[in-house]
Amino acid sequence: MELSKNVMAPLDLLTERYPVLSGCRESILGAYEILEKCYASGGKLLVAGNGGSAADAEHIVGELMKSFVLPRKLPAEYGKCLCNVDAELGEILQNNLQGAMPAIALDGHLSLSTAYMNDCEPLLCFAQQVNGYGAAGDVFMGISTSGNSKNVMFAAVTARAKGMPVVGLTGEKESKLSAFADVCIRVPGTETYQIQELHLPVYHCLCLMLEERFFGAD
Repeated sequence: MELSKNVMAPLDLLTERYPVLSGCRESILGAYEILEKCYASGGKLLVAGNGGSAADAEHIVGELMKSFVLPRKLPAEYGKCLCNVDAELGEILQNNLQGAMPAIALDGHLSLSTAYMNDCEPLLCFAQQVNGYGAAGDVFMGISTSGNSKNVMFAAVTARAKGMPVVGLTGEKESKLSAFADVCIRVPGTETYQIQELHLPVYHCLCLMLEERFFGAD
């Protein structure tokens, strides 16, 4: 896939600011290509992790579902449709809603999660949500500093069975997730906090690249 200079710019800046991530460049590009294909065909991202990685999952969703650094003005035709439904309310919606790249963090949904964990198998909570939300062409992103989180792996297996590509975000060690994922971004580091410190600029880079692709001037 040949990418524009504007789409590549966040990746170039990432490796300039974080030279330690230069070795992840190809895997970041691979993850971008999977996500770009998903969004270009109307799909969505399901993302999950535990602890700090759950916070990262929520963070990713926040960057994708609203403006990150670029304005995301609604298409004019959609704005007209909103105003046709109700002139007053539609104008407010037209002026304030933003374009979104659909994404769902699976660590939330407390009623569903606690009910499933109490009634069924706790480690399958993410998998149950992939089973319910996921469809062929969507993407599952599993965030695990060890790469061996069982609940993330159960979700990844479910995703693959539904025809969903799997993107992993882990530390540098070989892991179950790195061996299983279509693309795994293995940041350098073995300590959990060091890995998490590098996960953030990586997923910010992916979000910036996707935003430029779908909402940039090109």
